[in-house]
Amino acid sequence: MPCRYLWILVIFVIALAKVHAANIVVRHAQPESDNDKRQQYFVELLNLALSKTEAGFGAYQTQTCAVRMMQDRALQQLQRKRCIDVVWTMTSLERESKLLAVRIPLLKGLLGQRVLMIRREDLRRFRDIQQLSELAQMRAGQGMGWPDIEILEYNRLPVIEGKTYEGLFGMLERGRFDYFPRGISEVGAELKQHQREGFVAEPRILLSYPAPIYYFVNPENTVLAERLEQGLRLAIDDGSFEALFKKFNYHKLADLMENRLVFKLRNPSLHPKTPIDEDKLWVLPNLVKNLR
Repeated sequence: MPCRYLWILVIFVIALAKVHAANIVVRHAQPESDNDKRQQYFVELLNLALSKTEAGFGAYQTQTCAVRMMQDRALQQLQRKRCIDVVWTMTSLERESKLLAVRIPLLKGLLGQRVLMIRREDLRRFRDIQQLSELAQMRAGQGMGWPDIEILEYNRLPVIEGKTYEGLFGMLERGRFDYFPRGISEVGAELKQHQREGFVAEPRILLSYPAPIYYFVNPENTVLAERLEQGLRLAIDDGSFEALFKKFNYHKLADLMENRLVFKLRNPSLHPKTPIDEDKLWVLPNLVKNLR
């Protein structure tokens, strides 16, 4: 082979190696259950943030971890740098002490606006509630390790814990607890998935507390954290974040809050660096500020 062709081949191989090396793989967890349809938005948003930053950080691929796991285990695996590079979940002081939070609220604060999923036959029991102290006579259901438990108990609302997300619906059906607080971005799809059980969204009451969902990465993975924050902010500034938000119809959900009795709850586990004052990051910035 002539020398110049050999050099061309060498250059091509080096270039190909550089492209391959720049093709960063970002791994995320599977949903806890096949019935859990909440994850697609966060996967698409992750890809949007990564695509916005290819020029500065290189090409990427996203992969789903082959092992299905509950949220607490996924966070542990992330902390140990096994199988998972990013998790999206509600923040808390404990989580932000162990992991690196990308402090951009992915649902713009909607998760903390909670309606009550209840059994249809219990509608009458909730009809006359006017005070938080009256709701405190009922029992809420929550998943083991969820930050909401601390919030509800801090505000003197009793909580029954379940081991798995899917198992909580069975517990509600069997009367193990009286209501399941669901974000207004979650409840519609969940009611459709559980039509057989006869659940309904209680029509009057709204629990409201600041509960941003963030992307979390391992504390050593500062490059990925920087990339995600840059990508999300670019998407916010050019409107593509809002376009994706609207694609999933999340912009319409604020209407579900109208004409409801709002019980404002304090979140004792809200990090001081929560970007409360960046209005563009929230659907209802004034409400979030009032609940700090």
